[in-house]
Amino acid sequence: MSEPLTATAVLPWMRPAQDSISRAIDSDRLGHALLLQVPHGIGGAWLARWVAARVFCRAEGPRPCGLCLDCRRTAADEHPDCSFVQPLGDSKEIRIDQVREISATLALSSHGGSRKLAILWPADRLNRFAANALLKTLEEPSRGTLLVLVAAELGRLPATVRSRCTRITVQPPDRATTLEWLRIHGPAGIDWGAVLGAVGNRPMSALEVEPTAVAALAADVRGALEAGLAGTLDPVATAERWSRDEFALRLDCIENWITDRVRAASGGAAGVQELRAAAHLPARALPLNIRALFETLDLVREARSFVESPVNKALLLERLLWRLPAIASTRARESTRK
Repeated sequence: MSEPLTATAVLPWMRPAQDSISRAIDSDRLGHALLLQVPHGIGGAWLARWVAARVFCRAEGPRPCGLCLDCRRTAADEHPDCSFVQPLGDSKEIRIDQVREISATLALSSHGGSRKLAILWPADRLNRFAANALLKTLEEPSRGTLLVLVAAELGRLPATVRSRCTRITVQPPDRATTLEWLRIHGPAGIDWGAVLGAVGNRPMSALEVEPTAVAALAADVRGALEAGLAGTLDPVATAERWSRDEFALRLDCIENWITDRVRAASGGAAGVQELRAAAHLPARALPLNIRALFETLDLVREARSFVESPVNKALLLERLLWRLPAIASTRARESTRK
């Protein structure tokens, strides 16, 4: 775990969004609602706090400065005109009473005489009633109000909410950018390539995990999947073992393993060399059955929807692991022909 990033930190993949928002602020065209579409694990909450710091900072030079009282208050979630709304306790949702409370707060006069701002993260966790309650504030905002919604899965937000916001989309960084950034900002001596094998190209997720344990888990998953391709894996025993701990993280590992092989199989020799260096991808793990890879990827994403449910996770994993021979089947047939 690393220290929280300040508003003045440099995240290269955020720069286009930051520039767009800064231009809107400087020209007084920001509007009353921003919808930040940011994939999981690359800094959506950080960008929302940066927006708040950019709005409230009163420095003469580049903003946010990160040093003034407003910047420090924003970083500590203590700014009197900035509220942060997210699921409470064990809840997985943002609820209607939270939205009503924040709407009432936004209707009051600001302490600093400028804007009042509320960050909803993750906004795609608004339940149906909360989303409907938010519409009133979106349709009839108080003067100086700014709502900042951060969402990774826009499909979970009602169209009525999405259509009333200015959307800013952030593209995830590529692997090379992620590795370079982690080597600068993360702890030294870490095999970040191995960590990314578990969490994907998600720099913030990489900083939030215990790297040694995650790298070991990723290696365990990779080894089992390679054994599955070779037909030497026991899917039942492996699924039972994996279902007992880190189910979601193991799904991430499987998804990243499949995605790497899709890229390598379709990217030519240069793509293969890059992946072998950055993602621990052995040459023998390049199946040719792209269709089976995508079908298995669909199963992974389906299984992800059950992460927080009490379903039999061992059966979900077993279904995935039984698919591995099909991924390698085309390669095997072609070898036989030769």
